[in-house]
Parts: sequence; C-alpha cells; structure tokens
Amino acid sequence: MKKVFRLVAVVAATVMAATAFVAPATAATKVKVGLAYDIGGRGDKSFNDSAAAGLDLAKKNLKVTAREVTVTTGSDSEREDKLRLLAKAGYNPIIAVGFLYAGPIKKVASDYPDTQFGIIDDASVDLLNVAGLVFAEEQGSYLAGVAAALASKSGKVGYIGGVRIPLLQKFEAGFVAGVKATKKSVTVDVKYVTEPPDFGGFNDPAKAKVIAKGMIDKGIDVIYSAAGGSGAGNFAAATDAAKAGKKVWTIGVDSDQYLTASAAEKKNMLTSMIKRVDRAVYDVIATAVAGSSVNDVLDESGIYGRVYDLSLGGVGVSYSGGYINKYKAQIDKAAAAIKSGKIKVPTKP
Repeated sequence: MKKVFRLVAVVAATVMAATAFVAPATAATKVKVGLAYDIGGRGDKSFNDSAAAGLDLAKKNLKVTAREVTVTTGSDSEREDKLRLLAKAGYNPIIAVGFLYAGPIKKVASDYPDTQFGIIDDASVDLLNVAGLVFAEEQGSYLAGVAAALASKSGKVGYIGGVRIPLLQKFEAGFVAGVKATKKSVTVDVKYVTEPPDFGGFNDPAKAKVIAKGMIDKGIDVIYSAAGGSGAGNFAAATDAAKAGKKVWTIGVDSDQYLTASAAEKKNMLTSMIKRVDRAVYDVIATAVAGSSVNDVLDESGIYGRVYDLSLGGVGVSYSGGYINKYKAQIDKAAAAIKSGKIKVPTKP
C-alpha cells in the first residue's frame, strides 16, 4: 500500500491564519504560481473555490503572482495542455486541482524536473517534483454523519456522491459510519450522479436535483452531497421542499458552503464537511516562497506529499448558521476518539 508522508514545510499547522508564514520579499517576488482547476473552475462554490481561496490568501500574504487555468472538455489531453502551458511559461509551483490530473501531471512533471508540482486528491505519482496532497475525507464525513443522525426527525438520511469512485466512497463510508454510530436505527440511502467512466457527475446539478427530490419523496430529511458543482441540485431540491412545507436539511462539502449559499439555501444548510484544499494550496505556495520544495520526505514507493486529517485540521465540519451548535459536544467527542485512534473510520463502504 502506498504511503503518503508528511509535507516538510516551513508552514506550521496554523498556516492559514493571517499571521502565517511570511517570506522575505525578495523570495516572494520570484514566485509565479500556476493553478489548474478541474471542470467548473473558480466559482463552483465547492472544490475549486476552496483551492482558489488558498491561492487568494497566498497572493495577499506572500505577494506571489499567479495564473489560473480551467479545463472545459475534461479530457486528459486538455489537462496536459493546461499544465504544459503553465510550465512552459515558467510558473513554479504548479498545482493541479483534482485526481483526474494524475496522468497528465506525471507526463508534464517528467519533462520539467526543475518545476515543483502539487496535485490535490492523488498520491500515485512517484516523481521527486510532485507532491500528492490528500485528505482523510472519511473522518470529516463521519462527523457530518453524527450531525445528520442527530438532526433527522424521520430517521432517514441520504448521501449523493458525484461519481462512484474510491475517493467519493471514502465520503460515503465515513458518513454512514458516523450515522450508524450515533443512531443505529437511522437508515442511509446512497446514490451517485454518474458511474465511471462518466465523470460528468461532478457538474450536473439538474441530475443531482432529481436524485435529491426522489430521496425527499421517500421521507429523507437530511441529504449530504459530495459531488462538486452537482451539489447545487441538492440545495435546490431542499429549497423547493421548503416551499411545499417540508423541512429538509442539506450538508455541503469541501468549503463552508453556507458562506456562499443564497438566503433560501442557508435556511436548510445544516453544516458542511470542510476539506481544507485551501490550506494544501497555501502550503505548497508558502514552501516555494521559502525557497524549498514540498517533497522533503521519501517513502519506499517514491511518493511524496501530505495527508490532511483531523489531527492536522485538514477536515472537519462547519458551524455557520448555528444549526449544529447543540450537537457540538457529541461531535467533539467523536472527533477526539478519531484523533486518539479509539474510532477507526472505514474508507470503503
């Protein structure tokens, strides 16, 4: 099994704070950051936006310059072209948002060995200049499951994943485990927007809305969506249900989606499973500004990077809106048990 070791960076655990790492101005002015988004790009109110937030903070705190690119067709060739465009133009580091960049980044990084690359949600590229930045999504989803079980009045909750792949099944496994550990009687309905090789499930809110509506019609009153831009369909379905007199809670993902939700959506947004993609992006940039790389630790399989888990503050749940404040004691207890190893959260359904 491939291991992902810690990213040796000068950035401390509180790196995202305003008082975080400050590099010499002479170093900062030399750093040009390339950020390659997946489909949806900046403005998706989820995964890509979280990456954008990390870049924005780095631009503010570290005074780096940056170029952002976004794929539109989603093909490997397009992803490779975007990365080559950045590498050829001298951007360093270059950060790819999403595991679908794994194949393309390996090709491009091989051709540009002096450029540092980072890839979110993948730890399979065995190159010295590529850092795999991965997350313990199952741990954060477990906490979301605790909140869902406590908030549900019908005893029925749902999970909508973007595409049925191992990464999204980590969310599913953690969520179901959290629900069941809190209230065994609560049932969990699991649906995916698409099946591989169709990855359109990350940006199909219309289809996600149909799935969410079907769940609501079955009496499900809390729905967790881990589906990128498709999650908007879940929020829309809950808003429609509210107009019909039904209370349906939603759970967002990746970023604190309450902060970007509409007034109507906020009324139903129980919490979000926060995945600190912003922090991972910032870490890579701050390390580059320091004149170092993110690949200081080697394992026997040649994989470099960092695992962002609960202990590192890499995942968690949001309290915006105040809806889960009354469950904080139970959530904190579960988080502590996970950190201590008392609770082993499954990564597979």
